[in-house]
Amino acid sequence: MIKPKAVADGNMGNIIAKIIEGGFNIKALKYTRLTEGDAMKFYAVHKERPFYNDLVKFMTSGPIIAAVLEKDNAVEAYRNFIGATNPADAEEGTIRKLYGTSIEANAVHGSDSDENAQIESNFYFSEREMF
Repeated sequence: MIKPKAVADGNMGNIIAKIIEGGFNIKALKYTRLTEGDAMKFYAVHKERPFYNDLVKFMTSGPIIAAVLEKDNAVEAYRNFIGATNPADAEEGTIRKLYGTSIEANAVHGSDSDENAQIESNFYFSEREMF
């Protein structure tokens, strides 16, 4: 997912191009906006964390790009490709280093497991929308 600040900053195309250059196939792509209820549901795993309310507020602050990507070992490959959660700690050339501005506005979200990738894909896309 490309987060609201990266979308607002006009970095959608650059990020998508970098993902493709990184060898990922785009199986689904959607320009959308999360409602408060959507964001609360999507990030429910963080409900007890102190940053939860700020995260929900940020993720509903503007449109996002949701995507399903494919590649061998896609979850691990993508998480390495995007860099550390904090852009200040991310390696040079990673998406978060290039386009993230803070831990919260770190440009992109990446699933942390194959199971969560499936859950998150189904959150945004129907079966007929994924190719």
